[in-house]
Order: sequence, then structure tokens, then C-alpha cells
Amino acid sequence: MDAALDLKHLKRYAAIGKLLYRHGREDWVQKAGLDEVLRESEMESPDDRVKAEQLAEDLEKLGPTFIKLGQLLSSRTDLLPPAYLEALSRLQDDVEPFSYEQVDEILFRELGIRVSKAFSEFDQKPLAAASLGQVHVARLRDGRRVAVKIQRPDVRESVFTDFEALETLANLLDRHTDAGRTHGFLRHLEELRKNVFNELDYTREMENLLAIGRNMEEFPRIVIPKPIEGYCTSRVLTMEHMTGAKITTLSPVVLLEVDRDGLARELFNAYLKQVLVDGLFHADPHPGNVLLTEEGRIVLLDLGLVAKVTPQVQQYLLKMLLAISEGRGEDAAEEAMRMAEADERQDRATFKRLVSDLVSNLRDASVSDIQVGRVVLEIQHVSDRTGFRLPSVFTMIGKMLLNLDRVAKILDPDFDPNAAIRDQSIKLIGARLKQNFTRGAAMQSMMEAGEFVQKLPQRLNRGMDMLLQKEWRIQVDALDEEYLLKGIHKVANRITAGLVLAALIVGAALLMRVPSPVQLWGYPIFSLVLFAGAAGGGLFLVFRIMLQDHRHEREVSKTRDRP
Repeated sequence: MDAALDLKHLKRYAAIGKLLYRHGREDWVQKAGLDEVLRESEMESPDDRVKAEQLAEDLEKLGPTFIKLGQLLSSRTDLLPPAYLEALSRLQDDVEPFSYEQVDEILFRELGIRVSKAFSEFDQKPLAAASLGQVHVARLRDGRRVAVKIQRPDVRESVFTDFEALETLANLLDRHTDAGRTHGFLRHLEELRKNVFNELDYTREMENLLAIGRNMEEFPRIVIPKPIEGYCTSRVLTMEHMTGAKITTLSPVVLLEVDRDGLARELFNAYLKQVLVDGLFHADPHPGNVLLTEEGRIVLLDLGLVAKVTPQVQQYLLKMLLAISEGRGEDAAEEAMRMAEADERQDRATFKRLVSDLVSNLRDASVSDIQVGRVVLEIQHVSDRTGFRLPSVFTMIGKMLLNLDRVAKILDPDFDPNAAIRDQSIKLIGARLKQNFTRGAAMQSMMEAGEFVQKLPQRLNRGMDMLLQKEWRIQVDALDEEYLLKGIHKVANRITAGLVLAALIVGAALLMRVPSPVQLWGYPIFSLVLFAGAAGGGLFLVFRIMLQDHRHEREVSKTRDRP
């Protein structure tokens, strides 16, 4: 067994190894050293691999960490075939609820008060039970109906242990497998760890509800539940109870009674604003987290997973999405490369060609087949293969858009996300300009303008004096003098060395006629020494010239390839 494997996680290693072996990755099992922790009876034949649905069930059995891992894998078209992607995209974390006694104990420990004192009503049967926590409907003493989300006992410890084991295995796979070296499993695992730990902190979710709720106020048909202050901790989240039906359970008859196109468009526009203007977006709008109320409004639930986008990445993303929506593949590739970090494997030509093909396929697709999120994720996968490392938030944006495509298609099968992006582009650009033109920025511009006006007369007087006294000088920086001088020195040195070698040859030829008592092969020894020195010096000079020219060509090529 590999010495890197920690014995305290032996049982977990065995479970992971069995999972990989059952689903056809016996090569990973061997290279990670997991075959030694499995018994022969557990290692089923690769010919008996289970179907994609079995993989989803196996991940559910392994617990919350692996459910989240499966949800991450559902976007990796480069790692899994379509059947597996479809099965994992439906992966739910519905599990058996924990007891009401534990609920009462956790609430008392977190809020410092018993359930009977904090609430006038409390439904002991949970409304929903997930791998990280469960939700109960209750009523506050002032009559408001609320949803109380309570974290599972010991789930943090379990998740922490799982990530320790997965980190070891990801390290081994990155070192010993081609897939690991290409995709960087450890890097993706670290991003998943950060997201899961953020979801385990309910105070973050409370802050997300407040922040995104404020940002969504301009969209009247989008509803974000408000948290109840004083009833929230890192393990307990109390918020408004919103009633409605899940998008996935709605019948076509019900959808006929609502403004389907208007809802789909407003939802898509709301998320574009979150990403490209606010810089803070709900990263997990899968259909199970979207409700439709009787009033025809959309409720967004489970805001534990959010992500932030920097202004620079926002600018590149806006240009890239516009290029995708208009079918400009090369422009989309250029914007993607601008926001990426390149490594030694970078292949600009292949990246541009593959991204152009992706965008062209989207342009030629029918409205019902358009999936912007899928294209964004494919760009992420192309970047992994061609040596470009896009920001980690890029994958979350792609997954968010993919889920948003699914929700929008449920609401309106004829919804065209490309048209929505083009229609919103001017508004988004205007909102970004307005956001950047803050009071502080305006004051700074006014101060700089005042300083310019104040110093302008003095600068004009100085310029006129220099003109009258003929002291004007124009400096042209068209060439790099230092670089030019270095080149001239190299040429001069090579010419000088050539002249010296030529002189040695001429001198050796003249000495051939001078009698000498010491001879070799019938020729004067001193003359032969000069010939040998000239030949050796000539060969060295030629080799050095070829080596330096090759290095120079490589440096020029790298400079041209930089974006």
C-alpha cells in the first residue's frame, strides 16, 4: 500500500476504491495504491460494471461529501459519458431525517431556548431532509410562519474526514495518472471543499439571503426568503416560509396559466445581473431549488452556495457571452484566454479552434437545443486540455447557466438564451458603467480635473518660453536603443573573432614555407598548431552563433504568442 495513505482512513479508502473499480476505473485504483486495501470479493469484474443510475445510488450511500462530488461530476463531459452525466445531474440528497429529540437539543444548544418557548407551533415532521440538514415548518410567537433549517449532528466532522481522505487520493491521481495531470483533481477538490464548508456555515447563507435579496429588488417576480434575525446561527437558519410548487412537478396545464416567456426571461436576466453587475450570484439554481407560487412568482431557495466575480472577470465574461450569443467563436476564445493563466502546456491555436467549433455548433443549433451553460463548461474543459487555467469561478458560472437553461426550458421550451443575452447587453453595460461611477470616483475625477486646470497656465507659460528660446526637443522612442546596441556588439564581436581566425589561418599558411627542425607528418609543428587552433575556434564560433540564434527565435515566438 502507498505510504501516503493514512491508516485512519483505511475504511474510507476501501469504499472509494470499490466505487472506482465497480465503475470502470481500475487503472486509477491500482495507480493510487487502493487495490491493496480491497479484498478480492469486493473487486467485481470490469465486465459487470453497473449502469449510470447505480453510480448515483452508490454516491448517495457514501454520504453528503460524495453527493456534492457527484453533483460536481455531472458537469464534466470530458470525464464521463452522457448517460452518467444525466444520472448525476438528477442526484438528490434526500435522506432519512434525524429525530425530533435531536432537533430540540440542537435548537436549545444554538439558540439557548427550547422549541416550545421559541415557537408557538413547530411541525415535528420535517418538510425536507437532506444530507447536510433538514427543514421544519414553524410559527413564531408573533404569528409569522417560518422555515427552520437545522444542520445534521456531526455532519461537519464527517465531511472533514471525507475530504482528508479524498485529498490524499487526489494527490496520488494527479501524480500518477494522465487524467490527474491534465485536469488537476486536487485543484477541483479544493474548490469543492471551500463550497461545502461555506454551505455548512448557515450565517453565510443568512448574509447571502440578505445581499441577493437586495440585489433582486428590481425583479418583482423573483422572491428571495428573508432570514429572521435572532433565530440564526452557524447551524440553524430561520427564514420566511414560502409556499409553492417545485418547477419540476408542475403540469403543462398549470404552466399554461402563467406568463411562461416573461418568467423565463426575468429569471435569466436576474442571474445575468447577479454575475455581470452585482458580482455575487446564486451558484446552484437547479430545478429543485426553484418554486412557482400561486401568484405566478418564482421563489429561489437554498442560497448556501454563492460565488463572487471580480470586476475584471465580469468584463471578460460579458464580452465572451456576447461573442457566444452572436456566434463569434474566435472572439469568445480570445476573451477566455485573457482571463486565464497559461502554463507550459499552452496551445493557443488548438484552444481557439476548439472554442470556435463549439460556438459555431451553438449558432447552428435549434432554439430548443441551445445550452449556453454547456458551452461555457466545454470551454472550461478545453482550457484544461490546452494549458489554460481559467478562474475557479468560471466552472461555477457554467454550472449555474446549465441549471438555469434547464429551469428556463421547463418554463418555456422556446426560450432562447442567446437572444436574452443580446437583448440585455446594452442594459448590462449601462449598469456596469453606472456602478463604476460612484461618488468617490466622481470626487477623485473632479480633484484631478481641478489640479489639471490649476497647473495648466504654468505649463503653458513654460512651454511658450521653451519654444521662444528654441529649447524644444522631440524624443522618438521607436527603437529599443539598448537592444540595438547589444545586437551591434554581437555582430562586431563575431566579425572580430572571424578576422582573428582568418589571420591565424594566413599565418599558418605562411609558416608552412619556413624550415623547422620539429615537424609532424612532414609539416612544421608550429604551423599545424595554428591550423588546429583556427579550426577549433571556427567550429566553436559557428556553434555559438547557431545556439544564440535559436534562443533568440524562441524568445521572439513566445513574445508573439502572448495575448
